Amino acid sequence: MSMKRIILEMGFGTNLHGMDYTKAARRAVQDALHRSSVTVMSSLGMDHTEMEVRVTIGVQDPDQVDCDLVAADLPRGKTLSVRAVKGGLDVGGLPSGDRHIVATAAIEAFLPDQQGAFRLSS
Repeated sequence: MSMKRIILEMGFGTNLHGMDYTKAARRAVQDALHRSSVTVMSSLGMDHTEMEVRVTIGVQDPDQVDCDLVAADLPRGKTLSVRAVKGGLDVGGLPSGDRHIVATAAIEAFLPDQQGAFRLSS
């Protein structure tokens, strides 16, 4: 069965003192999740396990993100993938030599195509 994207939510997260890319990524995912309510599932009589989820994290050093920890934070659906890519922002220039880490997250949720399953009545 083909899947259709029903949600695209964006989030933003930081780690200001620990230079921890995973912490910033997890905060970006939580930011996106806290702005989203998936009421369509219950409205359609579907179980959340039918939803498939993909997450893309943007940070300056993608290899520093523990994608398994980020995936563990997803509360609903089947996680298809969590991947880190080049993006985000590192803000340097601090007297300590540290950098502030800024991560962005895009969460995509997919449901089985429901074309023809419902009709609008007047």
